[in-house]
Amino acid sequence: MGHGWEGVVLKLFRGKDFVFMVTGAEQVVSDRYRRIDFTDGGMLAATGVHPTMWVRLWFEHAGKAHQRAYTLVDPDPEAGTFGIEFALHEGCASDWALRAQPGESIDATLQGTGFAVPNPLPSRLLVVGDAASLPAINSLLGSMPSVPATIWFETAHDDDQQLPLRRDPALHDVRFVERRGDALEQEVRKGFPEHAADAFVWIACDTVTTRTLTTYVGKELGVPKERIKSLGYWRPPS
Repeated sequence: MGHGWEGVVLKLFRGKDFVFMVTGAEQVVSDRYRRIDFTDGGMLAATGVHPTMWVRLWFEHAGKAHQRAYTLVDPDPEAGTFGIEFALHEGCASDWALRAQPGESIDATLQGTGFAVPNPLPSRLLVVGDAASLPAINSLLGSMPSVPATIWFETAHDDDQQLPLRRDPALHDVRFVERRGDALEQEVRKGFPEHAADAFVWIACDTVTTRTLTTYVGKELGVPKERIKSLGYWRPPS
C-alpha cells in the first residue's frame, strides 16, 4: 500500500519506515479499549526509546492510506517488542485493531516524536488527558516515578475510571471529569495551583481544549514554555 501525499511529506521530514508484526491482542477492561502487541521490525534498536514515544501507523480506507499516531506501551529494545493501546471508536484504525490477529503486519513511520525528562526534575507534574492519551500519561508517570502528580482525566464512559492508569496512590492525585461541554477546562482552571512555575505541565486531549488550556497555563499563569508540553490528540466533532 502506498502512503500517498502524507507519506511523501513524512519522507521529506526524514521519517523512517518500518513494518510491525502483530503477536497478540486483548481487550482491556471493556470492549472500547484494546491492546495489540507487536514486534518492532528493528525500530527500537535503530532509533532508541524515550518517554511518551509514538509512531504513525498506516491504515487503508476506501483505497487510500491514512495515518494515525499511537504511543508505544512497554517498549523493550532488547526484545524488539512493544504494545499499542487503542481507544476504540468509529474509524479505520479501530476497525483494524478489532480484527488484527497474530502474524498480521502493518506499515509504520517514525517521525515527529520527541521528549526529554526535565532536568532538574519538576516539583510536581500537572497532567490533563483522556483515554486516547492514557498510554502517554502512563509513560510520563513512569519516566519520573518519584515526582508527585495531579492528573485531570476526562471520561466518556462509565468504565473509563477502570482503565489501566499506572498510578501510585501515594504520589498521584487523579481527578476524573465527565466529558460534558467544557467541564474539563473548568475543572482544570478551578484546581490548577496559582504558583506552578517549578511544575511541569503536560496536556493531551482534544485539540480545542488542549489549545485553550495551553494558552491559559502559559499566558495567564505565566508557566515558562519549556515547562509545558501539549499536543491535541483528536478533533471534537463539528
